[in-house]
Amino acid sequence: MSTLSIFLSLGLLMFLAYRGFSVLLLAPLMAALAVLLSGDAALLLPIYTDTFMGALSRYLMQFFPLFLLGAVFGQLMADSGAAHRIALWAERRVGSRHAVLTVVLACGLLTYGGVSLFVVAFAIFPISQALFRDADIPRRLIPASIALGSFTFTMTALPGTPAIQNAIPIAFFGTNSFAAPGLGVIAALIMGGGGLLWLQSRVARARRLGEGYGEDSRAGAAIAPGSEPDISTLQAFIPLVLVIGVNALMTYAVFPALDMGFMKARFASLDPGKSAGIWSILIALGVAIAWLLLVQARQLKDMRSSINAGCSGALLPIFNTASEVGYGAVIASLAGFALIRDVVLNVSPGNPLISEAVAMNVLAGITGSSSGGLSIALQALGSDYLRMAQEAGISPELMHRVAVLAAGGMDTLPHSGAVITLLTICGLTHRQSYGNIAMVTVALPMLALGVVIALGTAFGSF
Repeated sequence: MSTLSIFLSLGLLMFLAYRGFSVLLLAPLMAALAVLLSGDAALLLPIYTDTFMGALSRYLMQFFPLFLLGAVFGQLMADSGAAHRIALWAERRVGSRHAVLTVVLACGLLTYGGVSLFVVAFAIFPISQALFRDADIPRRLIPASIALGSFTFTMTALPGTPAIQNAIPIAFFGTNSFAAPGLGVIAALIMGGGGLLWLQSRVARARRLGEGYGEDSRAGAAIAPGSEPDISTLQAFIPLVLVIGVNALMTYAVFPALDMGFMKARFASLDPGKSAGIWSILIALGVAIAWLLLVQARQLKDMRSSINAGCSGALLPIFNTASEVGYGAVIASLAGFALIRDVVLNVSPGNPLISEAVAMNVLAGITGSSSGGLSIALQALGSDYLRMAQEAGISPELMHRVAVLAAGGMDTLPHSGAVITLLTICGLTHRQSYGNIAMVTVALPMLALGVVIALGTAFGSF
């Protein structure tokens, strides 16, 4: 009965999230339902206050600074005109006829540089409208183009990406954000290249059928591609370069050269080696924010409002994810979870990479969140996977990269909050656009994951 209660709870969580109910409320309610149906009603209150809230608070303590700095940085990039300038740069380099490539390139540059994917969607959509209209490409392809540049290779594959998904495994595997860089680049090429080929084939098909841009109820939101923000291209790119460059500098030069043993004297439970990867990203985002505030202050019409908006924008995403983590901790504490864990861990006894990929994909699909699914899976099974990897001679770096890639596979099923938000921004429906979104954010990432597992099994991490 306990196992059945878990599946019922998960099914309701997925269904109600798809219907638009907030995870902040759903997560504790569905966790309580699972506890009640498992026969642990007498323990409901301590499970909520200790297990659920304990896991939620630990997640906040560990990752809130990353969400906060990422949201503030993204808001400053948008409000300073830097995001718009980068989109214009991409359009002029690629050409207005290649609207899909322009949008993917602009989104990729911004998200790899540390700008939140939601901020990117809001910033790039008006420019996408103008580009697609001028090229007479169906507007139903805009969401898939934005998703390809924002939700795929820059989120899970490219080495050093400051995305939260790439930071979560650091604490569990003792790695850093540049884990398995060669395999990450290969996965990025499969996702990015394959996604572009797919979308271009859709554009060609639409032209053969005589389908143009179409009716657009949100035409007034478009920004003319030629409109000029008050910031130069060099100024727009410097913050992005700082995020990647400072992150690499701290990861490979500064922290390895420091003797951080003195920290253990005051913080007995601290493992500097496991924390340095996240510290590197935080420092990089902090330096980029400082640059924007000090050097680009003139471009920010209201600095205080931009900072406040960024801070406010960090709250809902992290509390949504933290609530999902709390839910996962409750599920993992139930007796029925032991059976599920054993099944997942034994999917491929000789290759923990496959077992890990299945667990991350399933939980990311159920929660509709790559970061939520990744956190739940690693909280419950991270130590098991690390042990299995050590026994099989698999490097933690390879486990890190496979975990992140897997979490970015089924996380964009129709009930995904990111998908729903993107379609809302674009004024389109699932019926109009989801098929192409699924192709570039589910099918191709799964293909890239399979290639990485095969290469990693054959040649190890590189």
